[in-house]
Amino acid sequence: MYSLDNIYKSFDNNQVLKGVSLEIPKNKTTVLIGPSGSGKTTLLRCINLLEIPDSGTVNVNGSSMTFHEGQKVKYNSNEIRNIRMKTGMVFQNFQLFPHKTVLENIMEGPITVLKKDRSECEKEALSLLEKVGLSDKRDAYPGQLSGGQQQRIAIARALAMKPELLLFDEPTSALDPELEVEVLNIIRRLVDEKQTIVIITHKMSFAREVADKVVFFDEGKILKEGTYTELEQSNIPRITQFLNMLN
Repeated sequence: MYSLDNIYKSFDNNQVLKGVSLEIPKNKTTVLIGPSGSGKTTLLRCINLLEIPDSGTVNVNGSSMTFHEGQKVKYNSNEIRNIRMKTGMVFQNFQLFPHKTVLENIMEGPITVLKKDRSECEKEALSLLEKVGLSDKRDAYPGQLSGGQQQRIAIARALAMKPELLLFDEPTSALDPELEVEVLNIIRRLVDEKQTIVIITHKMSFAREVADKVVFFDEGKILKEGTYTELEQSNIPRITQFLNMLN
């Protein structure tokens, strides 16, 4: 089970998350939608503890951590890393290592974090390059690739860690419309493979297509969750306004 319970998170005097609780169904796709600044990215980063919640509980398939406001984090770096290793994160801006080749970018995590054999990592990396349609770019550097190609490599890099849970933070927001199609097609394949996915997107047609569960965020809280159709038919003015603006 993957879940968040009563998560609070502030930055200085700005309370970004206000008691958010969310269950993430296994082998399903959960889509987070809502206006910019509503807390979606912060919530995603709390799932894999890139952001440490001020309070609340994070549970990633049996690895559970509870945080208390005003108290020092009681978990050590190894315990936090164990949760992070169960997740794979794909960022808006790719975050590839510019000085490493495509193949080296994909192999880096399994070699340095998982301590896997280099030859095994290379074999798996080549397989992932084939999966994302970029086998011919193995020796290229990120700066030689288009944005869409870089994001596909970032997806391959996340998959190389064999995560239980894949997290996508607006993976096409930095791409031109022509390039975003190739990235969305890769994500569609992962959805069809029944990966456990949480994705933030402003593309409502894509959300409608892939989501098993849609969660609408507003001002640091979940306003409504359900299927896309249930949100459309909710008659909640804030949701109706948002969907009409993007559809």
